[in-house]
Amino acid sequence: MMIHDRWHAYRLAALPKWYALQCFRAPKWLLYLFKWVYDVQMAKKPFNSDLDKEIFDAIGDGSFAEMLDTTNSTSRQEGDRSSRTGIIAAIHGANVLVEFGPREQGCCPKTHFEELPQVGESLDFIVERVDRDGMLVLSRKGAVQKATWDALETGQVVEARCTGTNKGGLELEVAGHKAFMPAGQVSLHHVPDLAVMIGEKFACEVIELDRRANRIVLSRKVVLRAEREVAKNEMLETLEVGTTHDATITSVQPYGAFADIGGLEGLIHRSEMTWERNTDPEKFVKVGDVVRVQLLEINTEGDQPKLAFGMKQLIEDPFVSSMANVAAGEMVEGTITRLTDFGVFVDIGSGAEGLIHISELADHRVKSPKDVVKEKQVVTVKVLSVDAATRRISLSLKQGSGNDESQPAREEDKAMRKLREKFGDGPLKGGIG
Repeated sequence: MMIHDRWHAYRLAALPKWYALQCFRAPKWLLYLFKWVYDVQMAKKPFNSDLDKEIFDAIGDGSFAEMLDTTNSTSRQEGDRSSRTGIIAAIHGANVLVEFGPREQGCCPKTHFEELPQVGESLDFIVERVDRDGMLVLSRKGAVQKATWDALETGQVVEARCTGTNKGGLELEVAGHKAFMPAGQVSLHHVPDLAVMIGEKFACEVIELDRRANRIVLSRKVVLRAEREVAKNEMLETLEVGTTHDATITSVQPYGAFADIGGLEGLIHRSEMTWERNTDPEKFVKVGDVVRVQLLEINTEGDQPKLAFGMKQLIEDPFVSSMANVAAGEMVEGTITRLTDFGVFVDIGSGAEGLIHISELADHRVKSPKDVVKEKQVVTVKVLSVDAATRRISLSLKQGSGNDESQPAREEDKAMRKLREKFGDGPLKGGIG
């Protein structure tokens, strides 16, 4: 024992023996308060060798400072419900005794184990609180406790039963008392109809407890989030690009939709939802929908893994099937869907869309496609080419049947006037001789 520590021990030894021993378990501020109160009195009294031995026997080989640090450490663990690794010391009655160190023991109910552990086995535990005897009250990760009113604590995971709903959330029963769960704490995502929870039993965490007001507030969301973190880490180790999963839509944005595959969330870009062009995600999926997706990409470089999903990869490509019915040189009927600066897109049926380049709209020079056609107009076009590799179908309106008469006549220019002056107004004839 260091001299400095022994000096403080002597001061505490002036108290009755049982009180001195209790002080070693007291908070740091209380120990310093005793130091201040007895400073003057102890300075006047000589040291007693018997007291020296008594304190030494109580403390052992450890120092006074170490005991203060240990006390502080226990307090932090109690508030944070931190995870601790301990060794199974014994199994007695309904409890499993756990050893964390020379002066730290804990107790965990046997019901928290699917299979009873072996003595000497090292396991992880959650420190729920410290009881009056300084024993750590433990629980196993993910274990759901049958709560009793006296043992109920903030941060404890308990089983609750939903008895009804109100405008703010769920009405529940736990440990024979009524409890409340805000609507925002029911699930990780919005639940449109809370009535589906009535009669269900589920694990939830005590986030607020006031015994005097008989007030208990619970959260299922906290438990689900913790389970999701565990599932996420396990799933990341087995995920492979190309695998398919059932996913729940969690959010819909203009650029796509976010989906959860059971612990991990990824983005389905709108271009990967369907083979159609310019899909509006809000018209295609909604929050809560369960869809089948294929994993396209995994990015684990940042703090959070980023996943890219696709839906269209799991359905037949209409373009491929329509290629069997479309061949170069054919005349087909289609509906104009979009006008662009460089041409016009035409839906020719079966999910296939082709492009009429601006140069193929008419025999004369066209400044803008809107001068010749308009959206939703039905036209007959000629298929110029079908490219399966680039998924492109080239069409021509000016070569389509029945479109020549609708084109305006060529304006007469200088060259045409000279020809008419030389050969007259009759039809021009060609040939030799």
